[in-house]
Amino acid sequence: MTANLTVPLRLVDPPGAINDADLLKASYRKPERFGELYDRYFREIHGYLGRRLDQQAADDLAAEVFLTAFRKRTTFDRERGEVRAWLYGIATNLVALHRRTETRKLAALRRSAAAPAGADHGHEERVVSRVDAANEQARLTAELLALSDGDRDVLLLSALGELSHEEVAKTLGIPYGTVGSRLSRVRRKLRAALGGVNPLNGGSDG
Repeated sequence: MTANLTVPLRLVDPPGAINDADLLKASYRKPERFGELYDRYFREIHGYLGRRLDQQAADDLAAEVFLTAFRKRTTFDRERGEVRAWLYGIATNLVALHRRTETRKLAALRRSAAAPAGADHGHEERVVSRVDAANEQARLTAELLALSDGDRDVLLLSALGELSHEEVAKTLGIPYGTVGSRLSRVRRKLRAALGGVNPLNGGSDG
């Protein structure tokens, strides 16, 4: 059985709506316009954080993402990517600051990998809970713990944020080809850890 990684659908802006970059620029003179970007993306960013961290941390960090974006809105460079990817980059940086807590949670999960699922845990717990046998859960958790920060960020931006390879590359400031190679490497590791089972539904190793 493979895990089905559910990602919330992104709402499509209505025809004629001002694009994100122009809306951000408009907020320079009218700060209240930034609230429209908040309305567009808060739920999506919160969902991404909620799958990486516990809900309390997601609540706190989601608010921090938009506070940081508001403070730095005049530094946004539209030539480097879209506003959506920029917000994911801020979120990923905040998760990195929260990494020690995240790692402790994964370590605790590893110790209790055989415990029944059901509580509202973060994304890593959800991935593990989709794998049938307790020994497979333990192996998967060990692999997640062993991933480098860069590999984990690429994996979760792609799987949870549903960012394209190009968006991930711009978000993390890495070459486009590096995104594909990291994803392929992570998928091979996870497949090997689970004896050929792919925890990312529908993902190819290409």
